Amino acid sequence: MAIDFIYPEYEVVRNPQRCIACRVCERQCANEVHSYDPETGTMRADESKCVNCHRCVTLCPTRALKIVKTDHTFKYNANWKAENIQDVYRQSGTGGVLLSSMGNPKELPVYWDKILINASQVTNPSIDPLREPMETKVYLGQKPTKVERDGRGNLVNNLSPQLELSVPILFSAMSYGSISYNAHASLARAATELGIYYNTGEGGLHEDFYQYGKNTIVQVASGRFGVHKEYLEAGAAIEIKIGQGAKPGIGGHLPGTKIVGDISATRMIPEGSDAISPAPHHDIYSIEDLRQLVFSLKEATEYKKPVIVKVAAVHNIAAIASGIARSGADIIAIDGFRGGTGAAPTRIRDNVGIPIELALASVDQRLRDEGIRGNVSLLVGGSIRNSADVVKAIALGADAVYIATSALLALGCHLCRSCHAGKCNWGIATQRPELVKRLNPDIGSQRLVNLVTAWEHEIKEMMGGMGINSIEALRGNRLMLRGLGLNQTELNILGIKHAGE
Repeated sequence: MAIDFIYPEYEVVRNPQRCIACRVCERQCANEVHSYDPETGTMRADESKCVNCHRCVTLCPTRALKIVKTDHTFKYNANWKAENIQDVYRQSGTGGVLLSSMGNPKELPVYWDKILINASQVTNPSIDPLREPMETKVYLGQKPTKVERDGRGNLVNNLSPQLELSVPILFSAMSYGSISYNAHASLARAATELGIYYNTGEGGLHEDFYQYGKNTIVQVASGRFGVHKEYLEAGAAIEIKIGQGAKPGIGGHLPGTKIVGDISATRMIPEGSDAISPAPHHDIYSIEDLRQLVFSLKEATEYKKPVIVKVAAVHNIAAIASGIARSGADIIAIDGFRGGTGAAPTRIRDNVGIPIELALASVDQRLRDEGIRGNVSLLVGGSIRNSADVVKAIALGADAVYIATSALLALGCHLCRSCHAGKCNWGIATQRPELVKRLNPDIGSQRLVNLVTAWEHEIKEMMGGMGINSIEALRGNRLMLRGLGLNQTELNILGIKHAGE
């Protein structure tokens, strides 16, 4: 029916004077946008299939291609925008739930961009990180509340298991299945070289990656995919996933089309079966239940590994974190509403949850007010885009940050937000062998190392400009932040002053 027709969102612009019909675009496009017309000897494009991944643009040898936003429009309506109208058409034609990938793309406030960093001038001089010591190492885990000594006056080591990071950045959870083998290999190798950690996500750990266990965080989600004794013992820490920023309150779903070969074996489920993680853990309905699971995992690993509890940033996050801090968990990971995902219902991704900046500030203050901030470390994620975001997060109270989307961008992701289709032209969010091989783990891991190394240099520069020489001195130091264009309620929650005060 004509009513079902939706004009393509993007148009392929091909310069006929440059195009030599080499057909590279046709071979490289997993979405089958490009085709060769033998009668005319020219290339054609089915733009309805284009996701704007830029693969054809970047590999065209004569620079004959570009992708542009279509100028086709509906009659203007400030309330009923084209996106709203097209979504109604799609759902009335299929009766299905709309799915989306990556983070929330809506024009909602990005508080990182409304927070400025203070700098030292005269009375508290700045520090030159090239000539003076600058400590970026952090330890994640419970901290002792008091110093203990034995009968001879010697210090007693009462420190709980800790994660030692060379820089306060970790690679966030992305499961094997949602991303490719080569993507996981890149993350694992980079984490090992950098002296940080990467998270397996809820898909288990491929046997080839057990060698990177000292730099691996293994995740336990409601589906318990790939969870067994050797898996728990393989990692440096265990993360219990309760919620995810991109889809708070619901579970995970990896389509059966992606459950093939090693993914099936790693997840310990039959090939072709959907991997569905229920929204709740069916053994967790209270903080007491959570405490039982925390200590069950600690018992299973002889109390040698810290346990992380990951939750989504929601409106009562401060109270939730307070309970988690009393559950025996060593680290709380909070994921903001702009966090990425391989697939999520569009309405949930775009409307559920709160910004990580506000969640972090409220949690840190609540734990300080209750005198239990030292019981846990705070790890935050959900669109950490650059080193300035890292510095601001730590100043708001985080011990370290998770990055995922920025890590995928380093691997070549072009943020086309079609991960759920499994046709990633860059070899990242796909399981098709001919696409997976496009991501070289040697190159990918080096690019990740380059990214984090660059951020570390910038973090040192910003800390030096503040007259601060360690992450520990920066953590929770909100005096070094100022707001711009924020109302008083927002300033109060963030715990910062307005610029100029």
